[in-house]
Amino acid sequence: MDFFDAKSIFFTVLEYKMSYLEFFAVITGIISVILSAKASVWSWPAGIVNVFLSAFLYYQNQLYPDMFLMAFFFITNIMGWWRWTNPKPEEEDKNKELKISFMPVRQFLILLAIGIVGTLLMGTLASQLHNWLPLLFNLPSAYPFVDSFIFVMSVITTFLMIQKRVECWIIWLLIDVVATYLYFLKGIKFMGVEYFIFTIIAAFALWHWIKEYKSYAKTA
Repeated sequence: MDFFDAKSIFFTVLEYKMSYLEFFAVITGIISVILSAKASVWSWPAGIVNVFLSAFLYYQNQLYPDMFLMAFFFITNIMGWWRWTNPKPEEEDKNKELKISFMPVRQFLILLAIGIVGTLLMGTLASQLHNWLPLLFNLPSAYPFVDSFIFVMSVITTFLMIQKRVECWIIWLLIDVVATYLYFLKGIKFMGVEYFIFTIIAAFALWHWIKEYKSYAKTA
């Protein structure tokens, strides 16, 4: 049994063959996002385990932009873990962690525009990987532009999450809906179910973070 082989089956449910890799990637991902929704600093180490497993899964399903995204997430999970636990004195909440905040609307709209341009550029790049680097990517990228949208917008919203900006959950909602569609389309159905759950969690997280933000005024 090769744990990191997406064809190594853990169990079968409703005729769907679940690999060890997909199962544990999904479970650690759900744990990480639930903790993020609660603004728990432990979401970051859980996320490190998740991205490590997910990178192997995406590579074997020709979702190359998602695979590159996991390398980015590995670094930013470490950054986020440090940032949340090392706020400046004026940034601290009651738990001595970084406070939740909103960002200027104009800045948020600029980031969305950057995301659209970045998606087009990344999608074009991903669609040519099998031509440029055939030894590494022997199969064409599956759905390069949809996959690139997930990549680019995830990069943007991760930096917002590191800064505990409420708007990160608005973008995560959009990403999760698109990712749910993509993974069902690609046939990694448990991952699709995971992102459907993420959509629900993101909606809860948006509500929870806004509620916590409003609570600062009451305790000031």
